[in-house]
Amino acid sequence: MPYCLKYGNREFEVRLPDEQIKRVLEPNQVELPVRAPRELIEEALDNPIGTKRIEETVKPGDRICIVISDVTRSWQKPGMILGVLLERLNGAGIRDEDIVIISARGTHRAQTPDELRTLVTDEIYGRVRVVDHDPSDESNLTYLGTTSRGTPVKLNSIAVNSDHVILIGAVLHHFLAGFSGGRKSVIPGIASRETVQANHSLSLNPGLGSGGNPNVKSGRLEGNPLHLDMLEGALMLRNCFIINIVTDDNYRIVKAFAGDMAKAHEEACRLVDRMNKVRIDRLYPIVIASAGGYPKDINVYQPLKTLCHMLECTEPGGTMIMLSESREGFGSPDTEKQITGYDNMLDREKALREKYSIGAHTGYLFADAAEKYTFIYVTDFGAENFSKTKMHVVRTLDEALDLAAALNGGKLEGDVLLMSNGSVTLPELA
Repeated sequence: MPYCLKYGNREFEVRLPDEQIKRVLEPNQVELPVRAPRELIEEALDNPIGTKRIEETVKPGDRICIVISDVTRSWQKPGMILGVLLERLNGAGIRDEDIVIISARGTHRAQTPDELRTLVTDEIYGRVRVVDHDPSDESNLTYLGTTSRGTPVKLNSIAVNSDHVILIGAVLHHFLAGFSGGRKSVIPGIASRETVQANHSLSLNPGLGSGGNPNVKSGRLEGNPLHLDMLEGALMLRNCFIINIVTDDNYRIVKAFAGDMAKAHEEACRLVDRMNKVRIDRLYPIVIASAGGYPKDINVYQPLKTLCHMLECTEPGGTMIMLSESREGFGSPDTEKQITGYDNMLDREKALREKYSIGAHTGYLFADAAEKYTFIYVTDFGAENFSKTKMHVVRTLDEALDLAAALNGGKLEGDVLLMSNGSVTLPELA
């Protein structure tokens, strides 16, 4: 039977014998009641995990800080969630003037007033104060302490000085924190640049040349120092309540969770695993994956999840073929610098340690994968952009298969695993 993988707005057919394709990974089918997004939010708020309902914990005169994700995660539709939440807060006697909404941009770029308005809706923007977090504005950051792993915790002073903090976000697998959502709205969301740098540097082993920590990975909370440090720092912020959503691969909300920052988040993580973590019985010598087509493969930065998921199912030294159109280039100047600015991994690692960013780490991981595997990148983005790495760059899947054969003695032999939606599906070796 023909297998097709999405690429931008097109598809490539996988021209391999049926008997060679041993496994096609797809997200798990999890039966959940189909409800409107508002109903799911209401249900979560009516049944919080690990704490009382929000209406039972606030009182008139309390200062409320609501934290939402920034414009890069606008698919979370925070305006709808805010509408439900504000109704409940107003019903409990909280006035609009006692509420501040912070867009948790972490170390992302500043957002425009129009972008903030779009995030929260025109109606809410006209009622409630909305501010953009600035990780470099020391005058609006408060030091709360240092974690056991040495991270100085400086957080947005508006949140610190509020009586209650409500974190709105979404839970997905995350290549560093294990999962997004929960404590991640605090660190990096409303933290200082110094705090983010110190926390994220835990993704690397101590000592130049030692590379990345193997416990810092998608789907891993236990033993993940970056997650544990992030949670420890976030818990320094008192009276936190979360509202987190889980979506399918089309960003449709399928479930919402509310309550204690740690306990409610853990429940959401379990559902994400049930949906998207797929057991495999062995590693494969050849893995072919699509990021899922446009916009999931809009640039080099975006399909990082796909790369990380491929690493979980490919034999050491095996062949990885990744489809990512990347019509908008690198997608991050830091990713570009890591890939084009250095010609060896030691210099890349040194630069990453000196000035950490997610974009730089993305470029580092692409270059590192090409050092350890036969990594063939199917993209419209010119091969000259990757000339300082060991990445093999081609424009079609057929070219990739021909090249893989040439690099393996003239014939592509070995079992093949296909990932049709690599950005979502997380393989787990049984």
